Amino acid sequence: MATRDVTEVRGPGTRGGSPAPGGEARSVGLVLGSAVSLQVGAAFAVVLLGRVGPVGAVTLRMVLAAAIVWALVRPRLRHLDRRDLLVGVAFGLVLVLMNTCFYSAVARLPLGAAVTIEFLGPLGLAVATSRQGRDLLWVGLAGAGVFLLGETGFEPLDPVGVAYALGAGVCWAGYILLGAQAGRRLGGTNALAVALAVASVAIVPAAAFTSGPDLVQPTTLLLGLGVAVLSSALPYSLELAALRRIPPRTFGVLMSLEPVVAALVGFVVLRQRLSGWQLLAVALVVVASVGVTRAGPASAATRTAEPVPNVAGTDPGRSKP
Repeated sequence: MATRDVTEVRGPGTRGGSPAPGGEARSVGLVLGSAVSLQVGAAFAVVLLGRVGPVGAVTLRMVLAAAIVWALVRPRLRHLDRRDLLVGVAFGLVLVLMNTCFYSAVARLPLGAAVTIEFLGPLGLAVATSRQGRDLLWVGLAGAGVFLLGETGFEPLDPVGVAYALGAGVCWAGYILLGAQAGRRLGGTNALAVALAVASVAIVPAAAFTSGPDLVQPTTLLLGLGVAVLSSALPYSLELAALRRIPPRTFGVLMSLEPVVAALVGFVVLRQRLSGWQLLAVALVVVASVGVTRAGPASAATRTAEPVPNVAGTDPGRSKP
């Protein structure tokens, strides 16, 4: 859905790049605008799910995003060897699986709950790659948050939706690690182009079987285009602009607010309500994410339009392509 360029991974939702001095206030607005765009795109996707289901929604996003990227980037792949392409293929398969799990989760859970649970994947990766014992505190805090999200365990939440959200989180962690390799081997834009093409080829047959002619209805295509732009192209552009002005660590801390943004967008756009306990759960996961980001060397991998490599303190980013 919503992601990034290849450099190295560090804190939740960041991207490599050298920040330019000044313009920090404006950059904060750009990062928050990116998060809002990503989650509004997810809200559009919820509407799209009602028309073509999770597989159809992922297909439209992948195919339309691939068309936009290949038209704009025009990747050159002739210099790549077989191993490079295999990494690109693996990256694309993880990308499509991550998005399918996420859309399957938001079809069954409130948007804020799905994003909060999914965030555990990159957060766990950040802690796993850390050598600091105090990071276990952040794990405990995040675990308490996820427990509270269901008020009494996961009971009030659809267990299948929870499983899909956890699966999306695991795929997100894999996306970060494979994104780093793909970025080094293929180059950022090439890696993204190959991943989107592979994802599209992998998902189209399933979508043709499950959704068929519904995929090419004008309104459905328009919604799909909205999801592709809001969840990929726009957030990626805003994040790149922000990273020219602020350090990656600051960027990662701001991106840790994504579950909060998701909960707000779910309430305003989709009229989805979270209880007081569930809002506290979102807050605990955000605090844990900020703690891990500030404790480690920052930089991140997000999920919008381009892969982000960085795996030092590793982190979650907020948008998948």
